[in-house]
Amino acid sequence: PYQSIEKEHIRTLLPERKKFAHKGTFGHALLISGSYGMMGAALLSGEACLRAGAGLVTLHVPRFGYNIIQTALPEALVSLDQSDILFSEVQDLSPFTAIGIGPGLGCKPNTARGLHMLLEKAKMPLVIDADGLNILSEHPEWLDLLPGGTILTPHPKEFDRLAGESSSGFERHQKQLAFSKKYGVIVVLKGAYTGIATPDGSYWFNTTGNPGMATGGSGDVLTGLITGLLAQGLDALDAALAGVFLHGLAGDLAAGASSQEALIAGDILKFIGTAFSDV
Repeated sequence: PYQSIEKEHIRTLLPERKKFAHKGTFGHALLISGSYGMMGAALLSGEACLRAGAGLVTLHVPRFGYNIIQTALPEALVSLDQSDILFSEVQDLSPFTAIGIGPGLGCKPNTARGLHMLLEKAKMPLVIDADGLNILSEHPEWLDLLPGGTILTPHPKEFDRLAGESSSGFERHQKQLAFSKKYGVIVVLKGAYTGIATPDGSYWFNTTGNPGMATGGSGDVLTGLITGLLAQGLDALDAALAGVFLHGLAGDLAAGASSQEALIAGDILKFIGTAFSDV
């Protein structure tokens, strides 16, 4: 059941940009992200979503984040929460073709209620990262609400919170496969050779990326990238495979232009376009 993600395969997954396409052709992504002190996560995921090729990207952020988003990322649309400092509610989801949630979200009770509302309303696969995963680990009964094909993107500690502590990487891997099958979700376990588990038992190892990407914000970029691809009509597995590969490739290009030590998440953003061209 094991395969490696290769450039030739990813090339076949990327949506074609036809001559008479318009922004509506490439979907409308919603990213629910950011809280007081963590608006950078919303910016990183939002820009990555745009650079993935999504036609429209709306960032749902706390009210105090309005000026930050409008100034730093003018290409994004802004949806404001009723709260000044955190996510607490779900808006009308009908305009959106993909939804990502988690970067910089925080784990306050009002935010947990907002996530629960989203799980009850969403009919499409979601991309859930960071504090979205941490909230789920505090409410395991909500895992049954996850729409089929949802993509979870935990690092090892986040996955351990969801599925229980593991004594070794192999035990964690076995739990990842079982978790994916049980809940019908795609689990992207981040790290060296990021592994992607699917409900049917197949498993993919990524072949791009480097230790320089072990830096704050790198996962936020991945969330936005996968959400942007999902918004364009890729199915959940293809969006996960392409997003992980391109994210790692952009990180490799960024490290090659500078160094692994100096690499920051914003550098990954700068090389997403070159990664697409390379593929």
